[in-house]
Amino acid sequence: MDIFNFRNEYLKSGLDEKDLNPNPFEQFAKWFKDACDCNLKEPNAMAVSTVSPAGAPTSRVVLLKSWDERGFVFFTNYSSAKARDIASNNNVSALFIWLDLERQLRINGKAEKVSTAESLRYFLSRPFGSRLGAWVSHQSSIITSRSLLEMQFDKMKRKFADGKVPLPDFWGGFRIVPSYFEFWQGRENRLHDRFAYSSEISNDGEKVWKINRLAP
Repeated sequence: MDIFNFRNEYLKSGLDEKDLNPNPFEQFAKWFKDACDCNLKEPNAMAVSTVSPAGAPTSRVVLLKSWDERGFVFFTNYSSAKARDIASNNNVSALFIWLDLERQLRINGKAEKVSTAESLRYFLSRPFGSRLGAWVSHQSSIITSRSLLEMQFDKMKRKFADGKVPLPDFWGGFRIVPSYFEFWQGRENRLHDRFAYSSEISNDGEKVWKINRLAP
């Protein structure tokens, strides 16, 4: 298959510094709302990249479940490959891609565990089956068959038949605390608009965001 000619021109919109909010979290809120308003499937999907102790990068898609000016939160098994990577090197990158809007957003920062109370609050909001699934899956471990998972699921279903599923101590959230945002808007002739927000510490000791346009 020849994919040299798989090509689309990006013509929907442009991005200028005067249109940017000086606060990258507010700019994220605007773009995220745009993605939701367009009824995109899984607008909160983001690729999170980590680095193993051996220096090998790995990316996977997770779902953003909350955010504020502290950072961006996703949930996982704390024994998973991504969690083990974060334990050894908490520098991570997240990437949102909203193709229908011809937009990407890259966020770099450090990942830290959220509080147990925050993990519990989200865990209790999950459907019954998803709460059971957190108990069943020893994420990233090798399993011999799917039937083993289904057997374990049935076992947990009987164990927690009253619907009261406790939060596993090996499961919870990570918050990505950003130091860098890059907003990317596709443009014609591959002359895309890219703006980077980099965090700096002011003379008053406050975090401030510096905005720079990047070459496409």
